[in-house]
Amino acid sequence: MKKLILLSALLIFAFSCDDDSQDNPIPAYTMEGKWIWDPLTINDGIFIYEDGIRYTYYWDGVTPVEQLQELFNSFEAGDGNHIPGTNNYTFENDILTVDLNFGNELVTPITFDCDGGIATFITPEYSLYKLNSDCD
Repeated sequence: MKKLILLSALLIFAFSCDDDSQDNPIPAYTMEGKWIWDPLTINDGIFIYEDGIRYTYYWDGVTPVEQLQELFNSFEAGDGNHIPGTNNYTFENDILTVDLNFGNELVTPITFDCDGGIATFITPEYSLYKLNSDCD
C-alpha cells in the first residue's frame, strides 16, 4: 500500500511539472519595422524593412534635429520619401540577406537584445535600433 501511495505521489509530481521551454518560449523577433543607426544621433537616417523590401531614408538637412523622430515616424514604406532604389531582403532562421544590387549581398546572422529593439549584425559588426524602442 505504501508503494502504491508513493508511486501515485511520484506520478502526480512528474505530470504536474511544467516545462519552462513551453511556458516561456524564446520570442521570434523580426526585422520588419523602422530602424535607425544610433538613437543618440538620429540624424543619420533610417531603414524601413517591410514585406521583403528595405527602404532607405536620410535626413533632408532642413528639418530641425529636434523634429527628426517625428519626421521619421511619419514615413511609411514606399511613400516616395526614400532614396531612389530599394533592396530586397529575406530574414530566415536569424539570417538577414539583403540584395544590395549589382551582384552584391549583405548576409549576416542577427542577434536581438532589448526585447527586439536592438538588432546586432554579426558581420559586419554593427547594430540597428528600432525607432521608438527606448533602447540605447
